[in-house]
Amino acid sequence: MEKEKSPHTDSTDNKIPFSAWKTLAILSSIATMVMYTETMLVPSLPHIIREFSLPYSISPWILTTYLISGAVMTPIASSLANLHGKKKVLLYIMLVYAAGVIVGGLTTDLYSFLLARGMQGVGMAMFPLAFSIIREQFPKNRLAIGQGIITSMFASGSILGLLIGSGISEAFGWRMTFLSIVPVTGLLLLVIKRSIHEGRIHPQWQQGNIATEQSATKPSLDIFGAIALSVVVTSFLLLLTYMGQETGGGPSMTILLLVSALCAVSFGAFVLIERKAAHPLVNYRLFKNRTLLLANVMIVVIGFSMFMVFQTIPILVESPKPIGFGANVTEAAAIQLPFAIILLIVGPTSGFIVSKMGSIRPAIVGSSVNVLGFILLATFHTLPWMVSTSLAIISTGLSLGSVGIMNIILLNTPQRNMVSSLGNTTLLRIIGSSVGPAMAGVLMQTHLVTANGSPGTFPAPETYTMIFVGASIMAALSVLMSLLLRKSIPISLRTV
Repeated sequence: MEKEKSPHTDSTDNKIPFSAWKTLAILSSIATMVMYTETMLVPSLPHIIREFSLPYSISPWILTTYLISGAVMTPIASSLANLHGKKKVLLYIMLVYAAGVIVGGLTTDLYSFLLARGMQGVGMAMFPLAFSIIREQFPKNRLAIGQGIITSMFASGSILGLLIGSGISEAFGWRMTFLSIVPVTGLLLLVIKRSIHEGRIHPQWQQGNIATEQSATKPSLDIFGAIALSVVVTSFLLLLTYMGQETGGGPSMTILLLVSALCAVSFGAFVLIERKAAHPLVNYRLFKNRTLLLANVMIVVIGFSMFMVFQTIPILVESPKPIGFGANVTEAAAIQLPFAIILLIVGPTSGFIVSKMGSIRPAIVGSSVNVLGFILLATFHTLPWMVSTSLAIISTGLSLGSVGIMNIILLNTPQRNMVSSLGNTTLLRIIGSSVGPAMAGVLMQTHLVTANGSPGTFPAPETYTMIFVGASIMAALSVLMSLLLRKSIPISLRTV
């Protein structure tokens, strides 16, 4: 029988403590910092491609090196957090990220730049740790509000990156945009060290003796699983890269077969290692929960489609006319700015919508809106204002869908498995986000044309149509997943 709650109990249980708001404000600032760095880089991608003389099939490695590093480090960080504490691991990861930003600002060649991107990718492991700390301090039916605020902080970082970062890049070069974030990183490190205190768990999450459960099963670090995972992701993306190179200068069939074999063997090894590991890098047991499985599949699809577009838009906008729009860095940033502005507005609103309507309906609506946005982008991408409009629509759907899906994952995960569950989710998002740009690079490299009066070759106009249609199909798949997800969610949680 459900326990009857008094008004006093309701107000106490549902109240968000001041310490929770402070933790949210500080840790969500990480999202602003990281998104500033990543967003300011996006309009500069065509300049980096030209400076390092990269083919389009190789250029996605600017994004995917960052993402692969994050994919491998995220589950490792989750295991380390269970061993040594979330805050301590978070601070060390931030130190690596800060070093990567500095190296990125000083790099003079492609290899050191990719090294810097890998170090920055380690910073992606900050997010599941920060989410886990924040989640512990919010009541269940107010958790979506925190998720919405975090989404808005991502958006604010994107806006700063597009406005300030693109201006710095236009005036001083793309390297200076990295160096501009170094003081902020140092300040944030100091604030987190002094002001964040983990272990303040809201009463609604205190089910059983959590501390005892965690301490009784201290996990070990799955090093071999991490190595196998890195080989799987890297070899698969190398295979896509080789497939996108021109026939005349591309790799031999022998190399393609060897890379394919390496990918297959390393994947098999990863599965065997994870099945035998006492504390696997990827907690596959959580995916026995059908709700968590479907929600994470949606996360993969969202990451794939979104990063496919992130890789493509700057190249479309900055390619010479009539192939592209012939824009400079700041003009390219202006075309993408509506995406970030809508994310800033709709992000926190989505949190309140989810807290009132439940998680699944916003997830379904958000996925459907994404389909509309990608279809418009595929149809009208020759018009700059329609590109901006389509991106704004996609941003609306992304806000609703992401907050709803993440809330479903948070509510359906046991407290003792929260860090590993968020690590799984972040890992899968990163894998989807890694494959998206690689697929876009393959399509761009295999359909090249010349522009009158402009040196070099550029992706053909029909390439962009294929890429955006592909993103539309992936978005439609996420709608199907959301409908299946609705059936799998316990009735008691459909309105939460």
